[in-house]
Amino acid sequence: MSILTTRRVSQIFFLFLFLWFCLATTLGARWFQLRGWPVNWIIQLDPLVGLGTLLTTRTLYAGLVWGLVTVVLTILLGRFFCGWLCPFGTIHHFVGFLARRKRTIKAKMALNRYHAAQAIKYWILVFLMIMAVTSLAVDALRLPRTTPLGFAIILILGLIALIVLTVRQAKPSVPKTLLAVVIMAGGWVLTSFLFHGDWRPVASLQIGLLDPIPLVYRSINLILLPLIDHTTVLASSAPRLYAGTWLIASIFVAAVLLNIIRPRFYCRFVCPLGALFGVLGRFAIWRIGKSREECTDCHLCEKNCEGACQPTRRIRTAECVLCLNCIGDCHHGLMGYHTAPSAAGEIVSPDLSRREFLTATVSGAAAIPLLRIGGNPGPNWNTHLVRPPGSLPENQFLSRCIKCGQCMRICPTNVIHPAGLTAGLEGLWTPVLNFRIGTSGCQHNCIACGNLCPTAAIRPISLAERQGLDRYAALGPIKIGTAFIDRGRCLPWAMDRPCIVCQENCPVSPKAIFTRELFNVVRLQQPLVVKSADATRIHFQTDALVANRYATGDYFCVDPERPDRQRRRIIANTSSSLTVDENYPFEPPPAIQKPVLIQIRLQQPYVDPRLCIGCGVCEHECPVRGKRAIRVTAENESRTREHALLIEG
Repeated sequence: MSILTTRRVSQIFFLFLFLWFCLATTLGARWFQLRGWPVNWIIQLDPLVGLGTLLTTRTLYAGLVWGLVTVVLTILLGRFFCGWLCPFGTIHHFVGFLARRKRTIKAKMALNRYHAAQAIKYWILVFLMIMAVTSLAVDALRLPRTTPLGFAIILILGLIALIVLTVRQAKPSVPKTLLAVVIMAGGWVLTSFLFHGDWRPVASLQIGLLDPIPLVYRSINLILLPLIDHTTVLASSAPRLYAGTWLIASIFVAAVLLNIIRPRFYCRFVCPLGALFGVLGRFAIWRIGKSREECTDCHLCEKNCEGACQPTRRIRTAECVLCLNCIGDCHHGLMGYHTAPSAAGEIVSPDLSRREFLTATVSGAAAIPLLRIGGNPGPNWNTHLVRPPGSLPENQFLSRCIKCGQCMRICPTNVIHPAGLTAGLEGLWTPVLNFRIGTSGCQHNCIACGNLCPTAAIRPISLAERQGLDRYAALGPIKIGTAFIDRGRCLPWAMDRPCIVCQENCPVSPKAIFTRELFNVVRLQQPLVVKSADATRIHFQTDALVANRYATGDYFCVDPERPDRQRRRIIANTSSSLTVDENYPFEPPPAIQKPVLIQIRLQQPYVDPRLCIGCGVCEHECPVRGKRAIRVTAENESRTREHALLIEG
């Protein structure tokens, strides 16, 4: 088997393995559903995920140690992940092959020449990494919080004076390094002064926006599999819907179709993971290159070059994705894979100037403060942002979530959805609960999402902790929010219609929703004047009633002429008569020519915030469609004390 065939077999294997993992990320007992399959393994092999979470949280979640294996193999072999393993890269490779298969050799070589814009992916990598490292960098720069402010000011003034003196006295004999050290020390103290005290920026993990592994997981989980679910091939227990996926679909489709313009467009120009491998690839021991200089410059080795790394000239090691097509296309046997440098020379460093690096660095450092200047997350937090149970406090959550969509796929009731701008631009595509879509609310006996999250943004919790049992009894159940009743839309409150759906479906015990009974007089077009009556049946002079409407058990007949005004349940009615329960007859019957009243019994719901856990079952089951009459918000959620609804004491 040739090396090219081996590479293709590897690509097909890992693509189908990835698709299998996506399919298996479904809660259930069938053999193809989640039953111990390592569905996060490809995410864990992504070193950008591990590096990002390490920078933002200063910890490395156990499963992400797999990324170190990828790093070590990249240093040994080069960018093997891109050319041999990455499922998104395989999709690009295949679509690009289909798009250019009928083009001339000259056209293919033109498409595969290196382009200066391939440096954009390094800008993106630096930008995203700086967003992740902000907190760590500031902590390293600033003085300790315990340093007196007055001392810091004196230190700054002293260093400014030292800088001025050094510049004025600078002579050719004075080493430039001394001046640089003094200026850097002054900059450090000035920076420390700016960040003195308890001000603490919080890093944000945004690599999931463009990292190909979370991107392709998100796209398959939220677009392709839901489309399949609506066919006869049902992968889930019920067809799935996800709100706001049009942008996810647009980015995925655009990334794939851009291969028609240029092969592996996303890999060459956008992919931050590819940029990281490019940086690591400069240290690769094994690499592609010419074994000797006798080259006819036929350029055939560029005909199918997937990385546009210009193997004919000085090969750009950082761009080579180890497709090995150049080895197969070279008719002279010059191209090889070996430990010796290329005979034609190499360009090992990424094509990124200092100015471009500085621009990306400053932009990344400024991005999070600019996004959070509006107070979100913080005092201006969005009450509609209800996170899954076990989610970390918002700042910590945003420093871990990679927006992969695994929690959304595993959710058995389909209530976890990608956030649009509900969480702000920083929280785009992070998980949020939408109780209108799906088969129910967030089930009180489900802990699937936290036990699948690859970065512990939703921490793994036990069923006892979720329900507040055993050693968690003193803390009570985990609350993800609180239900609020909109009395302007609630049927018993606003429309004189009986309804206790929310109270009946409340899953906690004792129930967080209780009712208070109220009797209201039913409004009719005409008064009900008695024509004839006996102990259980009354006939009226007009046809003012709707047949059988008042026989539901919630309507009562009242004779206002009686001192006790006792209510008698209506068990049947026609347009001009009604019948009451024979166990409570009229004694004597209502008087002729006198009016009687019909009253409706209403059970108006109330929410006890001490018992409500915010599961959203009530909102999902509410019969008022559109904007529900009872809705869950994030108030009183367990994960953040500042969101407490009740004042204790």
